[in-house]
Amino acid sequence: MTESNAPLPAESTSPPPMPTQPPLAPARPDRSGSGPLTWIVGLALAAVVGALLFAAGFLAAGGLAGNSGCAAPNESFAPFCKAYDLLKRDFVDDLDSDKLAEGAIKGMFQYGVADPFSGYMPPDQYQQALGDLSGSFGGIGAEMAMSNVDDPAKTSECTAFSDVCRLVVVAPLADSPAEVAGLQAGDLVLAVDGKSVDGSTVNDQVTVIRGEPGTKVVLTIMRNGGDPFDVSITRDKIVIKEVETKMIDGHIGYIALNSFSAEAADQFATALRKLLDDGADQIIFDLRDNPGGYIDAAQKIASQFIGDGLIFTQESAGNDVREYNSTGDGVATDPKLPVVLLVNGGSASASEIVAAALKEHDRATLIGEPTYGKNTVQVWTELDNGGGVRITISRWFTPDHNSVAPDGVQPDITVARTADTPPEKDPVLDAAIKFLADQPRSAGAVGPTHDGAAAADVAMRPAADLVGIVLPRAVC
Repeated sequence: MTESNAPLPAESTSPPPMPTQPPLAPARPDRSGSGPLTWIVGLALAAVVGALLFAAGFLAAGGLAGNSGCAAPNESFAPFCKAYDLLKRDFVDDLDSDKLAEGAIKGMFQYGVADPFSGYMPPDQYQQALGDLSGSFGGIGAEMAMSNVDDPAKTSECTAFSDVCRLVVVAPLADSPAEVAGLQAGDLVLAVDGKSVDGSTVNDQVTVIRGEPGTKVVLTIMRNGGDPFDVSITRDKIVIKEVETKMIDGHIGYIALNSFSAEAADQFATALRKLLDDGADQIIFDLRDNPGGYIDAAQKIASQFIGDGLIFTQESAGNDVREYNSTGDGVATDPKLPVVLLVNGGSASASEIVAAALKEHDRATLIGEPTYGKNTVQVWTELDNGGGVRITISRWFTPDHNSVAPDGVQPDITVARTADTPPEKDPVLDAAIKFLADQPRSAGAVGPTHDGAAAADVAMRPAADLVGIVLPRAVC
C-alpha cells in the first residue's frame, strides 16, 4: 500500500528567538564632559541587563529542555525532543500534536529503516487492510476501480478522481447489498453521501463506503452517459470470495486464488475438492496478481498439493529458525494429478511461498512470468491512535533454502500478455491448456478427505501477526 511519509523532525540550529522589543539604547554620552570610558561602561551595563532580562524570559518559557514531557529513550533522541520542544514553544501558529506524532513515526520508518515493507499506516488505511486480511468487513459488496474514461490505456496516469479519471463499479458481488440495490458493472460513482469523489483516491472512497452493517450510504451514479441519480444502500457484513473456479473442456479444473486472507485456506480446500469431485483430472491453479497474505494460509494451501515434507523455513534474528512442513491433509497430493501454476510479477510473498514449494517438490509446472521477489515476513501491530506499524521480523526460504528475492520464482514456461493482447484474450491460460493437452490425465485419485488441523510438528505463530505484501483490495 502507498503511504505519504513525512520526515523526522531535525534538530534546529537557529538561534533562540529575539525579544519582541529591542533592549533600550544606551543613553547618549553627556557632552558636558563625560568621556568615552563612561559611554563604554554604560553600553556594557545595558547589554548585561538586556541579556539578563532575555534569559529570564527564555527560562520562564521553558528553556531548551521545555515542559513537553518528551522523554528521550537514549542520547540519539535528545535532538528529537529538543526539536519538538522548540516547535511547540516557538512556532507562530498552533500545532496539532497528533499530526506531529504521525509525521515523526512516518519519518522514522522512511529515513531510519532501509526496508520498503516496514512502515506506518494511518488509522483508516490500517483498519481497511485488517478488513481485507480478515476476509470480511462491513460494506456494500462492490469492487471498485479508477479508470480513465477518455482513454483506458492511460489509466495508470490517474492519481486522483477527476472529470477524466472516474470511480467505476467493476462489478457488484453476488447477492451483495450493492447487487440488491441495482448497481451495475460500468456505473460511474460521482459522489458518496453527497460529497464529490473528485480529488480523492480509490482507497479514500473504499474507506468512506465501508461502514458498520445496518447503516446506509448513498452513491450518486451516472450510467451510460445518462443523468446522475442516487442509490441508497444498506451496508451488511461482506465476506470476500477468495476463490474462483470453473471447469474447462469438461475435465480441467481451474481454480484462482485472490489473496491469502484468514478465510482463504478453507475456501480453497473446499473449492478444490469440489472440482475433483466433479471429475477434474487436471488442475490449473492461478496465482497471478495475488499480493500475498498470511503465511499459515500459504502453508495450508501448498499442503493441498504436497503430501509431506518442508514447505518453507522462516529465519529470524538470533538464529531462530522455524520449519513449516506439509500439514498432511491435502486433497490433491497424488503425483499422478497434473498441476499447472500460473504466476506473474503480481504474485508476491505468500504466493511465492506456494509457487516455490510446488516447483521444488515437482508438484506443478509454472507458466507465466517471474514472480515479485519478496522473501520477508512482517508483524502488524496496532497503535494507540488506531493506526498501525508493519515491521519486518524475518526472512523465509524455499524448501531447497533458496531466496526468491530479488528475482522471484522463475516460470518453467514463459508466457506474458503484451500491450497488443485484447482484454478478452488470455495467452497464459491458453498456454496452460495447451501444455496439459500433452499430459496424462489423473484417474481421479485425491488425497485425504479429513479436515484436519496442521500437523503437530509444525511450529506456528499466531496468524494474525504474520502477513505478506497485502495491498488493500478495492472492494467496498
